[in-house]
Amino acid sequence: MYSLIRELLFLLDAESAHEFTVAQMMRMQQIPLALSLIARLCRAPDKPRQLWGLTFPTPIGIAAGFDKNALLVPFLAALGFGFIEVGTVTLHPQPGNPKPRLFRDRQNRALINRLGFNNDGADAIADRLQRFDAPVPLFVNIGKNRDVPLESAPDAYAQCYLRVGRWADGAVLNLSSPNTPGLRELQRPEHLVKVLELVRAVREAMPVSRPILVKIAPDLDRAQLVEICEVCARLADGMICTNTTATPNGGLSGKPLFKPSTEILGVVRSLVGRDFPLVGVGGIFSTDDVRAKIAAGANLVQLYTSFIYEGPGLPSRLAREL
Repeated sequence: MYSLIRELLFLLDAESAHEFTVAQMMRMQQIPLALSLIARLCRAPDKPRQLWGLTFPTPIGIAAGFDKNALLVPFLAALGFGFIEVGTVTLHPQPGNPKPRLFRDRQNRALINRLGFNNDGADAIADRLQRFDAPVPLFVNIGKNRDVPLESAPDAYAQCYLRVGRWADGAVLNLSSPNTPGLRELQRPEHLVKVLELVRAVREAMPVSRPILVKIAPDLDRAQLVEICEVCARLADGMICTNTTATPNGGLSGKPLFKPSTEILGVVRSLVGRDFPLVGVGGIFSTDDVRAKIAAGANLVQLYTSFIYEGPGLPSRLAREL
């Protein structure tokens, strides 16, 4: 059935199709009976994993970018995702880059986006997060507004974390999107240390200590990875490998990202040791892809682009096949 729905959705441009899909999901999750039926149909066998004191019913999560404004948490949980990451959230609302800014590459089962952190801002998203009693771990992805200079970035991340971090089970610092000018400079150790130290200082004032993860780019050489991993092993609680890869048209995700992101994941695992939590993301379409990420060092995995191409049954199907 989804193959037919997909063909109809793909008659629309990619961003319009996404907005239409989000609107339909929001309508369905407001009907308790519908949500209960979806959860029953998509129920995945529990294969619980423990990380950071949290229980993940399956190792398969939805990556940031799909639910930018934290509108779909109940629906995504009902589909069988083992954890959910919303965002990217910035301190202040911003419209993102001019349209068109999201494109399909059907031949390669890929997406290209240059969205630019379009979101409703930290205060609005914090209000939504407070309403959810998510049945699976919920993470919030944090970025900086486009007009924030690098020297002010640590404070921007800390202020955003102050507003949204307490309402999620963990936070992901997005320092690696290719669609905000200069953002990837924050992966340099002199900037990364400042961001992590300030965000950790905010966390220390909170009643519960929640994990802070760093999401890195796939376009890093080994010397850069050595520096980043040294900082993250000291100051972060985990890493996500990886974000989209940079192209002249925006960030590329999907199947072409699988090999480079998995290679980066393997290098990171070798640098941080066996006990440091890692999340593998990039080009996962099948159980073999999941197993390859786990073999390379991932404790958990995330998907996004394959969810667009394969449909809402994908997370529960992968969990059953695993």
